[in-house]
Amino acid sequence: MILKNKNIKLVILGGGTGLSNVLTALKDDYDKIIKKLTAIVTVADSGGSSGYLKKIFDIPAIGDIRNCLLALSNIENYFKEIFQKRFSKGNGLKGHPLGNLFLVSLIENEGDFLRAIKKASKILKINGEIMPSCLEKIDLVARFENGKTIVGEENIVKYGISKKLRIKELKIKPQNIKSPPQVIKRIRAADIIIFSPGSLYTSILPNLLINDIRRAVINSKALRIFMINLLTQPGETDNFTAFDHLSEFLRISKLPKVDICIVNTKKLPANKISILKNENKKMVLPDVDKIKKIGIKIYSGNFINEKDIYLKHDPKKISKTIFKIIKDYF
Repeated sequence: MILKNKNIKLVILGGGTGLSNVLTALKDDYDKIIKKLTAIVTVADSGGSSGYLKKIFDIPAIGDIRNCLLALSNIENYFKEIFQKRFSKGNGLKGHPLGNLFLVSLIENEGDFLRAIKKASKILKINGEIMPSCLEKIDLVARFENGKTIVGEENIVKYGISKKLRIKELKIKPQNIKSPPQVIKRIRAADIIIFSPGSLYTSILPNLLINDIRRAVINSKALRIFMINLLTQPGETDNFTAFDHLSEFLRISKLPKVDICIVNTKKLPANKISILKNENKKMVLPDVDKIKKIGIKIYSGNFINEKDIYLKHDPKKISKTIFKIIKDYF
């Protein structure tokens, strides 16, 4: 594909495996078609290794930062696997991936979260840059349709699964935190802002609950792309269609609009049916006509990674579509 503009400044907001998967898709085109690639990562996790280290060391959650660093890294795959490997035993070590302990060590050594990420970026030889959405320890606060308020990302998901209720309101605690100036600068300068796939309430929306990030996105002249999830998320988006995902994203984030939605229209492959049934997930219904009616451009097609055991976006199909969008708009 021949592109006229090879100086695109691209910002991606999100968290979880969805964000790292998109970064994997775009990594090889950094400093070619993409002049600047910045991932802004949520740090609101409360469970597992990240949640434990967050509590013990009084730091933001680092698990999604680790995943994104490794997605953009140019070190050997063997070392990437080692950084992701969780200790299988050991008092205080069991369940922690080496990459998390590596980041905690850098935070203590550098005395600053941002400097630690920059040091890790240099050591891991990443393409692009990773930035946390904030530098403080934060928690999610969700109010469900029965009026119950639950604090903490892990607790929110567990409550949603057990009660089968929808989230009506989502906030962060504390509410008055600010994002690093570098993050706001990248958003203001962006040509394209992508909201990655991932858990809608606990990975994608938390970034936009930070007031100065939301204001920067609203005031940005960038093209805004929302990537619809392939699957529903138990405890968060059970039975959500593509339009439901978009509507909730706009309602909670208070963004007036997005410009483009990327929507998978491929039906569930037969060999994936049993996996989804065991995970209590469904394919997201691609009701693209409802999205088109509110004036949003649709890029649709088969975005499924047919080779992966689990149902995920195919990085090559993602990059092909994003470069098609760049060609169409720039």
